Amino acid sequence: MKHILIVEDDVSIAKVEKRYLEMAGFKVTLEYTGIDGLKRALTEDFDFIILDLMLPGVDGFQIIERIREKKNIPVMMISAREEDFIKMRAFELGLDDYLTKPFSPNELVARVKGRLSRFESLVGSSNNNKQVIEDRGVIADQKSRRAFVNDKEVVMTNKEYDILLLFMTNPNIVFSKEQIFERIWGLNSEGDMSTVTVHIRRIREKLEFDPSKPKRITTVWGIGYIYNK
Repeated sequence: MKHILIVEDDVSIAKVEKRYLEMAGFKVTLEYTGIDGLKRALTEDFDFIILDLMLPGVDGFQIIERIREKKNIPVMMISAREEDFIKMRAFELGLDDYLTKPFSPNELVARVKGRLSRFESLVGSSNNNKQVIEDRGVIADQKSRRAFVNDKEVVMTNKEYDILLLFMTNPNIVFSKEQIFERIWGLNSEGDMSTVTVHIRRIREKLEFDPSKPKRITTVWGIGYIYNK
């Protein structure tokens, strides 16, 4: 049974989320403050984390950042904040999905199931049954979901790693921003495409000798991006 942690200071919302997820077959643990939620997220094993943005003690941004330093599990934020810059910052920190309040509990359950399925598929995927993909000093270890450049580990967020893996398993193929967004975030292309641009920039900073003149991941103007092999 998959175990989900919910960090939400609104007790009524938290209980609704818990009830619907339990009816869908999940085990659910609730925490009502950012401090307690962060502590449990870092010290206990969960398969999925749902958190609010505005929380007592520690906000959702800080929780995402701390989780990504230690764990690679799906994280969803549910918040009343609709501003694009809020969503952008959360995605840049490594968020997997964002749901705006008020929301449908059935949509929440569907998104959690979809995210878990996608995550397990990515973790379990392989390239011709290879657990380790290597190309000119860049290594992507699919079992541990770690990346290395010239034998030195580079820390990547969940989405950065997923994009790198997409490119390395599909070299010399051009992907549009819309295709990347749909493949990695699992959402339709009506989302903010600047999220893709930010993630590509950060990956280049970690892979390229000179990020301003990339050689591995290059831009195909008017179309998208390509991983050159």
